[in-house]
Amino acid sequence: MYIISIMILSIILLLITIKLYLMKKSLKEIRIALNKRIKTDTNQLLTISSSDKEIKKLANDLNKELQELRKEKLQYQNGNQELKRIITNISHDMRTPLTAISGYIDLMKENKEKQKEHMKIIEKKTEELTLLTDQLFDFSKTMDIGVEMQREKCCINEILEETLANMYNCFKEKQIEPKIEICTQKIYKNLDKHSIIRVFENILSNVCKYSNGDFKVTLNEKGIITFSNKATSLDATTVQKIFDRYFTVENAKKSTGLGLSISKQLVELNRGEISAKYVNKYLIIQIEF
Repeated sequence: MYIISIMILSIILLLITIKLYLMKKSLKEIRIALNKRIKTDTNQLLTISSSDKEIKKLANDLNKELQELRKEKLQYQNGNQELKRIITNISHDMRTPLTAISGYIDLMKENKEKQKEHMKIIEKKTEELTLLTDQLFDFSKTMDIGVEMQREKCCINEILEETLANMYNCFKEKQIEPKIEICTQKIYKNLDKHSIIRVFENILSNVCKYSNGDFKVTLNEKGIITFSNKATSLDATTVQKIFDRYFTVENAKKSTGLGLSISKQLVELNRGEISAKYVNKYLIIQIEF
């Protein structure tokens, strides 16, 4: 009986030793494979020879983390390339009005009779430069993941009315007579007021640029803001890309293309949703907080 017990115990110890050896071997495989996957740019996942359930679970968990790490790395790389592209093109766009301003200042020195005419052009180029600077500033703020919005109880009705009033001269210049339908019920939301004003300004600036004169804005009792304008220069495919960074209708010849991209980020930072669609040659943008 004693001998049998010893034999059974020996077998158990042998099995445990084999089990530990195989686990150690599997852990070594995982360690080597993990180091290789991290150091090389590959989509290959970890594979192990062990049939142990816990070891398999460990490998599966590590594979999930690897996939997430690759995803974040790709987003970082794409973001870096996109940022470089944006900064390069903004720098180019800034150089254009600066060169024009410098040129017209020289002309003013040479020909005093046309100073007023040249001054108007300089003012226009200065406005373009100011817009570019504002957009770059907004973009730099939204690049900060940890940006904190200064939320407070805001009346959307008042913000929308104020922004529309500020755009009066632009509408008048472009011969746009906006149809405004704002509900009498006051809509209050916890928002960062400054960023919401910027969102509305960006959208209304695009209306001034691309609208064919027919523009409507509504705010209903549910707090949904809708901007609608006829835009024959757009199409359904174009509108699908309208919130992409650096996308412009003019192919970046006259604009940085950051306006609506910034608007989307600011709306989302305020925990809202923004969408765009193209129906019967009308661009329709909706915002809901």
